[in-house]
Amino acid sequence: MAAAETDRDVPSALCSEFLNFSAKDTAAKWLQVSNLPKEVYQHLACYVPKIYCLGPNLNPQNEDLLAPLLLQSPLEWYLCGEEPSVGLAKLEQNNQPSQLCGHVFKVGEPTYSCRECAADPTCVLCMQCFLGSVHKEHRYRMTTSGGGGFCDCGDTEAWKKGPYCQKHEPNISDSSQKDPLANLSDEMIARTYNVFSIILKYAVDMLTWEKEDELPEGLEPPARGDTYYCMLFNDEVHTYEQVIYTLQKAVNCTQKEAVSFATTVDRDGRKSVRFGDFQFCEQAKSVIVRNTSRQTKPLRVQVMHSSVVAHQCFALKALTWLGQIIRYSDALRRILCQVGLQRGPEGENSSLVDTLMLCDSKMWKGARNVYHQLFMSSLLMDTKYKKLFAIQFAKNYERLQNDYVKDDHDREFSVTDLSVQMFTVPSLARMLITEENLMTTIIRTFMDHLRHRDLQGRFQFERYTAQQAFKFRRVQSLIGDFKYVLISRPTEWTDQLREKYLESFDAFLELLKCMQGMDPVVRQVGQHIEMEPEWEAAFTLQMKLTHIISMMQEWCASDERVLIEAYKKCLSALTHCHSGFTDGEQPITLSMCGHSVDTIRYCVSQEKVSIHLPVSRLLAGLHALLSKTEVAYRFPEQLPLSELSPPMLIEHPLRCLVLCAQVHAGMWRRNGFSLVNQIYYYHNVKCRVEMFDKDLSMLQAGASMMDPNHFLMIMLSRFELYHIFSSADCRKRYSRENANKDVVQQNNTLIEEMLHLVIMIVGERYTAGVGQVECSDEIRREIVHQLCIRPMAHSELVKALPENENKETGMERVIDSVASFKKPGVTGRGLYKLRPECAKMFNLYFHHYSRADQSKAEEAQRKMKRRNGEDSVLPPPVLPRFSPLFASLVNILQCDVLLGILGAVLQWAMEPSGGHWSESMLQRVLHLIGMGLVEEQQHLIGSAEDNDTNFNFTLKISRPGEAPANTPSILALLETLQNAPHLEVHKDMIRWILKTVANIKTTLECSASAPPSDSSGHSQEETVRDKDKAERKRKAEMARLRREKIMAQMSEMQRHFINENKELFQQSLEELDPSTSSTLEHSPSSCDSTLVCVGPRRWRAGGSERRQVVTCILCQEEQEIRTDGKAMVLAAFVQRSTVMSKNRKRPPHNPDKYDPLFMHPDLSFGTHTGSCGHIMHSHCWQRYFEAVQAKEQRRQQRLRVHTSYDVENGEFLCPLCECLSNTVIPLLPLTKTSLFVCVCCSSEQPDLSQWLNITSLQMKALLSAHRKAKAADADGVDDMDGVNDCPPPDGFKLDYTPKNPYSSTIKEMLTTFGTASYKVGLKVHPNEQDPRVPIMCWGSCAYTIQSIERLLVDEEKPLFGSLPCRQDDCLSSLTRFGSACWTVSSHATVQNHFIRLLAALVPDPRVENTPCILDIDMFHLLVSLVLSHPAVFSLDSSGLSADTAQLHFLHLVTVAHIVQILLTSIAEEVRMEQESGGAEREEEEKVCIFYNTLEMHLGSRLREVNSGWHLWRCVKAGILPYLRAAAMFFHYLNGAPAPPELHSVGEWEALCGYLCLPSNLLQLFYNNRDKASLKTSNHLIELPGDYSALINQASSFTCPKSGGDKSRAPTLCLVCGAMLCSQSYCCQTELEGEDVGACTAHTFACGAGVGIFLRFVHVISAGKTKGCFYAPPYLDDYGETDQGLRRGNPLHLCQERYRKIQKLWRQHSITEEIGHAQEANQTLVGIDWQHL
Repeated sequence: MAAAETDRDVPSALCSEFLNFSAKDTAAKWLQVSNLPKEVYQHLACYVPKIYCLGPNLNPQNEDLLAPLLLQSPLEWYLCGEEPSVGLAKLEQNNQPSQLCGHVFKVGEPTYSCRECAADPTCVLCMQCFLGSVHKEHRYRMTTSGGGGFCDCGDTEAWKKGPYCQKHEPNISDSSQKDPLANLSDEMIARTYNVFSIILKYAVDMLTWEKEDELPEGLEPPARGDTYYCMLFNDEVHTYEQVIYTLQKAVNCTQKEAVSFATTVDRDGRKSVRFGDFQFCEQAKSVIVRNTSRQTKPLRVQVMHSSVVAHQCFALKALTWLGQIIRYSDALRRILCQVGLQRGPEGENSSLVDTLMLCDSKMWKGARNVYHQLFMSSLLMDTKYKKLFAIQFAKNYERLQNDYVKDDHDREFSVTDLSVQMFTVPSLARMLITEENLMTTIIRTFMDHLRHRDLQGRFQFERYTAQQAFKFRRVQSLIGDFKYVLISRPTEWTDQLREKYLESFDAFLELLKCMQGMDPVVRQVGQHIEMEPEWEAAFTLQMKLTHIISMMQEWCASDERVLIEAYKKCLSALTHCHSGFTDGEQPITLSMCGHSVDTIRYCVSQEKVSIHLPVSRLLAGLHALLSKTEVAYRFPEQLPLSELSPPMLIEHPLRCLVLCAQVHAGMWRRNGFSLVNQIYYYHNVKCRVEMFDKDLSMLQAGASMMDPNHFLMIMLSRFELYHIFSSADCRKRYSRENANKDVVQQNNTLIEEMLHLVIMIVGERYTAGVGQVECSDEIRREIVHQLCIRPMAHSELVKALPENENKETGMERVIDSVASFKKPGVTGRGLYKLRPECAKMFNLYFHHYSRADQSKAEEAQRKMKRRNGEDSVLPPPVLPRFSPLFASLVNILQCDVLLGILGAVLQWAMEPSGGHWSESMLQRVLHLIGMGLVEEQQHLIGSAEDNDTNFNFTLKISRPGEAPANTPSILALLETLQNAPHLEVHKDMIRWILKTVANIKTTLECSASAPPSDSSGHSQEETVRDKDKAERKRKAEMARLRREKIMAQMSEMQRHFINENKELFQQSLEELDPSTSSTLEHSPSSCDSTLVCVGPRRWRAGGSERRQVVTCILCQEEQEIRTDGKAMVLAAFVQRSTVMSKNRKRPPHNPDKYDPLFMHPDLSFGTHTGSCGHIMHSHCWQRYFEAVQAKEQRRQQRLRVHTSYDVENGEFLCPLCECLSNTVIPLLPLTKTSLFVCVCCSSEQPDLSQWLNITSLQMKALLSAHRKAKAADADGVDDMDGVNDCPPPDGFKLDYTPKNPYSSTIKEMLTTFGTASYKVGLKVHPNEQDPRVPIMCWGSCAYTIQSIERLLVDEEKPLFGSLPCRQDDCLSSLTRFGSACWTVSSHATVQNHFIRLLAALVPDPRVENTPCILDIDMFHLLVSLVLSHPAVFSLDSSGLSADTAQLHFLHLVTVAHIVQILLTSIAEEVRMEQESGGAEREEEEKVCIFYNTLEMHLGSRLREVNSGWHLWRCVKAGILPYLRAAAMFFHYLNGAPAPPELHSVGEWEALCGYLCLPSNLLQLFYNNRDKASLKTSNHLIELPGDYSALINQASSFTCPKSGGDKSRAPTLCLVCGAMLCSQSYCCQTELEGEDVGACTAHTFACGAGVGIFLRFVHVISAGKTKGCFYAPPYLDDYGETDQGLRRGNPLHLCQERYRKIQKLWRQHSITEEIGHAQEANQTLVGIDWQHL
């Protein structure tokens, strides 16, 4: 790079100049000059290029050092007129702090809103203000910020109550709001004004500067060099990958550099990618442009002169500086606002603020962010200037939005995003509506962008290009702005507000008119539609506008005059729309049941029909509001109600509902999925409020103004059913209509749908205005019907209820009156259950039920009634009364046409259905009759008060029909039907109807006191029913007695069988479970009755107890486990583990050099073996594994997806339980002690010192033999001089090779498992001959026992008897494997290991580099000694017993352990001496003596300790984990059953007895203690109780790699508490040759490849390629998790769930959990876990 050489000597040349510079003098000079701007510009022209942009890198440190010194300091001196630190401090002191908080949110920072007090959901508090506010006791809502908003604390308009937190509480004393400028002197004001206007102008000029090669006037540098930058700008079109690839080609950089360039461009909006002369940069530019222009527009690249870039860099610095300076004082802020908003010479839009706003889309991301921040901290924090700024913003609104739509950056980087800060302030919004006509502007701007219309002027989204679709997405932000303006309804209206609102209402109607009838559909007949039409855009628009439409109606409802005007406008708009549609509408006359009506012919199944009718629906909403606000009754003369044409009102909504019915009937199948989706959304909770519900309201409004007979005839005609019901003999349907099966089926469905619609029109009265109800009644009813389906969680209920514009459903106010809450357990979530008394509100034909919901609800309700012993009939519920405007709707129930229809269906039902009628049709007819009866009962109750009732349904249904002479009445038909055998299902309902009719008649007779009519039918029916009941009861009783008799017989036979075959049962029990049967049955065979597991007196198993027979899960054959038999194996999983690590900082070992013989006490890496406990033959398993491998090879050729297990690493799933496994453990019988032993009584066994002597002689002999062998190998000459020949002691045969007792298959399996432990534990390639193989096996045995012992302590379970059998089997096979693994290794190697291990306890001069006693984990040492000893012992025929050796090892290691503890247990300050009993006294004295002995040997390096009591406590606590682990080890090794005391939790004496140790351990050498610090359990980290504390911590976490940038996905390691940056390029590292994300890399250091992370959802990730998501332990009050804070309820830590995660981790079950999750959910397999 050309300029690189000169770079180095520039600073030295500048240094002298910089050192001589004085900011004070410069400022003093400026005070004298006449033309200040020119002076300051000259200063900047001189110094800026000397400080900034001197080399290829844009931000070296010295810029940040020099800029404040040379550029900002003189400005501050000038401003203050004195030392800046003093002057600014004075300003701060005199300043009255603002009551507005104004804290600007970072990305991911938690924000809080109060559901009870916030004026709207955009009002939020930062965490500090929230914690100090009243709202933390309320129902608050928590979300994470997308960045860019600010805290509304102190803004009185944002909160209904509690606007201030404690910190921003205003001072009562100085409430007089005086002008902040009063505190400043006039000179200071003038100076500030000068500085601010110069610097702000400079910054604005530079940031909006468009020339690449020259500077504004006055800034030309004195000496101009020829250096340029190639500047790359961000856009939202190209992906990271494209940019990285292009840069690598264009500027020859590495992948890493390209990634860093791309990250910076994405973050700051631009980055220089090359520095040098013009040609050099231009060439890079052309490559970039060429490479990125193929598919899309090219990346924006500019070649800019370095001085231009320098000034732009300083311009950003200057704006940041202004932002910092104004924090010192409100007065300065005010001056800056004044400077910014002051109009320039050009007049309109010429202020600096305007210039910035209007150039917004031309600037890069970084510049935008900086000036938006400045606007927020200045203009928006000052109420006076906020208002002026809002006016400018509204004036330029259209231009700003057009710029935004053309630009491609996200909304958060656009100045239009500031709208939320102004439009949501009620007073500002009102002012902007009245003065700037804001609402109309927003709607018009929106309409301008959607120019694509059809011939009728409706929107057409059909053939949208990608460009238009992109634009459509961006335009939707305007709807958001409109919503902000509407969010707070006006409380008092002025005439001006009314005028402007109605003007915008007109504009809004224009918008809706463009939507009325858009996307029309025509039924496809013959062949299927070819192209699915585009339907989503129209529905997106509808969804976005849903809340707007609702809010417009609420605004109208808040003022009577506005409501009346709006209603008129809407009606004329609808009339205008109707005059446009006249397709296929010829007039016809319909007549039926003696009524006739004129209408038009219109076939939905042939003509165009549209689902979008926003104008009709808006009118329906306003019509209901007329009734709700009672305007209709108070000012009827002002309303055009008499001019309404009801048939016109109902026409389009009715077509829409008929379309739905026909789609259900399957008539539109050939129209494809787009129509099905539209119908789905039409009914869906997101859209139904302004779609389906309003269509229903419109039909109710129309029907209430028509003759019900006319209404029903028009309805039949639209449903295309008129011909069926209008013919004279319709009751004999199909006598003449032998039409094809499909048509009959379709018509049946249409009749069902039509009847359902009638039920809804009459029965849906829960809309305020239609029925006499409140809004809360409507919500209550919705909840009841949801809970009638099944108990539901809070979140399910919220999803099922429509949200209002504030994202509230209103559910909390009413839920407790209808439901009770049941808290969740460790899994699952809390559920709401319906209160039984609310079940009577249940309506089977509730209008928001889908078909599936309806059948579920029906079943659930019938079940419940049967459970409560009630009749299972589901009668129609009692309904509220209609409002007067809709009162005439009940007459539909008693009109002739409906009765005709009902009679016809009942008549058809007389015959068993041959497909001519359907069950659900009849069910709906019965429901309608029931509705009529319930309505009549209500009228009778009500008529006591008002005698205007003329609702006599019973009379109508008792009258025979007229048309064909005396057809039977409906009542008569029902009487007949109740005995029809084919109607068993409907009997309950028919009986209920007849009973109700009888009741009503009785009531009527009582009230009319007329002579009673014949009720014999009624009483006869009663007796029939009673007989029925008695018969049923008798049958049930018989059945019960029969059942009891059979049960008694069976249990008698069972008892008999068991008594006869007692012996058989005993035997099988013992075979099944040797460990339990032996514990129960046999007292120990040794003479004393205590159970001992180690040493010569240990318990020995008899032959029968040693037999163990198991079954192979693959071939189901039984097999006894014998040393010479076929090998049986357990599926097992070996993994590296750090669960017990006390030192996570230790770097992983180098696998090739590391010697694992001694385990360090910090257990930093161990090898854990787990098993699912399923047993197979070794040959069966080998066949199975080969099949898995072959399948894997085939799969790899076919398709490249991962499986949940990695066959190359030897993984497979257990064939039975699919548990992840990677090896098998051979099952071995208990070792017979008489293998090499002549049994001697204990008196003949040597004591410790004798035994040590013998052993040391054996060691000497062995060592010299080994060295001989080595020397022989090395020289090939028998040169023995250098080696002293040690003769072996008696009976010790050096050349003896013991015969291997195991069969060949068992030997093979021993090798298999040994190699697996070695391969996984050390992360190396398998090598059976490596001397470290046996060491890794012993280590895995010790580590697994230790980890299970810790688990039992943490769960407070006893040492024995509480383990699940899979762990029990695993430990026993692992231990027995350990004792046999030496037989397949080189004996010399194992003997050598034994010599080195023993030397750690009994120093031996011939063994080098033995570790210090404090660096050995004693339990690992004990296990290794005991398990390696047989290799030495097999050479010994002198009659020593192996048990004696085991006991001596235990004693030796225990003593060493005590020494370890005493050396490390530096007592905390000793508390009061405790008095202790005699036995303890003795122990305490011995501890002291022993401690003093140590002290003597070590010199005075130990602390003085005089408290024996304290030392004894340390010893006891420290050694316990070791003793417990040792007890488990010898229990599994020697098979001695545990004494019953160890099955409970207290244990010291029993443990010592079981281990054959004196309970006063000091008698072993007055011996006792374990490293106290060593054995505390590891826990996952403590998590805060409140989730927001966690998010706050995460939001302040910055990515460690990309200097101070916010991390996008901060992730917390639950094992060690480290915070990491996950799933991003910046923190990827290389691990074993491939790129992995920060979390994956961290698991290798912290968790040996397994980790648990909280990524604000729970993530468990294991190894490189696998992972799964797991429910987080944070729940809300309803017992549910909330991922991504979508619901925003406060979350708290659930301890039970965290404990469950902890247990998973401690049990090493994470990999298994992942395996199961990945098997169950295939999508997890495709995730790129290694990049996490």
